[in-house]
Amino acid sequence: MKVRDPTGWMWGEALELLERADRMQRQFFQLGAHRECPVWEPPVDVFETERQVVVLVALPGVSSEQLLIALEGPVLTVRGQRGMPDLGHSALIHRIELPYGRFERRIDLPAARLTLGQRQLSDGCLVMFLDKPEPGA
Repeated sequence: MKVRDPTGWMWGEALELLERADRMQRQFFQLGAHRECPVWEPPVDVFETERQVVVLVALPGVSSEQLLIALEGPVLTVRGQRGMPDLGHSALIHRIELPYGRFERRIDLPAARLTLGQRQLSDGCLVMFLDKPEPGA
C-alpha cells in the first residue's frame, strides 16, 4: 500500500481553493463593470401610521438623478446605481465595505391602494410617504 505525502496534496488543495476564490472575486466584484442585473440591495425600514406608509431606504452617496421609483400595486421598487468615487488612477484600495454598482430593492407594502406622495433624499436616506385612501373613499 502506497502512503501519500500529506503536505503535497494539502498544498495542492490550498492552491486550488485560492484559484477558485480569485476567479469568484473577478466574476462578482468587478469594479466599474456594467451589468444589467442589480448587484446589491439597500436596507429598508417601513413604518405605518393611520394615514400613511413611510419607507426609508439607506442610499448614502446616491443622488436623486440616479434613482428610479415605481409603485405597482402593493410593491414599491427603488432602483439605481452608486458609482465609485473618482479618486484618480493612483488611489490604492485598502478596504471596500460599501456596495457599488446597480441596486434594486422591491418592498412589499402592508396596505393596498397606496399613492406615492412626498419623497425626499436627505442625509443619505430616501424617505417616501405613501398615502392611504381617505376613509369612505
